[in-house]
Amino acid sequence: MPLDYIDSTPLYIQLAKEIEKKVHEGIYTDQIPSERELMDEYRISRSTVRQCIEKLVRDGVLEKRRGKGTFIAPKPITDWLGSLKSTNETIESMGLHPGAKLTEAKIIQVDEHLKKLTGLEEAYYFSRIRYANQTPIGIEEHYFPVSLGKRLAQYDLNREAFYNLVEKELNLQTFEASQKISAEMITRKQAKLLETSMKLCMLKTERLVKDVEGNFVEYEQAFYRGDLYSFQLNLARKN
Repeated sequence: MPLDYIDSTPLYIQLAKEIEKKVHEGIYTDQIPSERELMDEYRISRSTVRQCIEKLVRDGVLEKRRGKGTFIAPKPITDWLGSLKSTNETIESMGLHPGAKLTEAKIIQVDEHLKKLTGLEEAYYFSRIRYANQTPIGIEEHYFPVSLGKRLAQYDLNREAFYNLVEKELNLQTFEASQKISAEMITRKQAKLLETSMKLCMLKTERLVKDVEGNFVEYEQAFYRGDLYSFQLNLARKN
């Protein structure tokens, strides 16, 4: 469908409005058409398409991924503090599709810091990249007792949520968790895994989970992109 060449509004602005409309209507849900496809559909030049895309990237509507194309920018994930939820549950509550990619799974000797927190000499360590609508949003590192980790390692951890496995499959009821949140600059390794800039600030969370009897279940250290993840807490003042 061609754009209105008589209208005084620049063509790249008209195209931007068309793309935003299709994003809001759910016609574009992940990746937008290529430059060539947009040129053919709207009968415009490549420079007009590129002006439009540059505008929508600046506006936060789209994002470019090197070697892959142009995608709809994900909505920031908001994690409400005060309830013990899995990352899958948090992402799904935002109307997005969660995903994971297991990058490491091994038994390790824990350092003094972890030894004090968990009481373990060694732990089963898992590291996963977390996704929302196929966009990498964070890296999660999990430390479990070795016996529990061996059982978890038998499942497809690219698809399964740890909390669901622990509670439903392994019948271990988690009860409470303490969580610490801080900020730090991204490392080169994290930037490569998350396909993002070295200038990004990361939200770091540390979570210690116990079962109903107060026994250690899991220590999690996670790093989330500061531009795509936030935490929210409701406060009340009592007289």
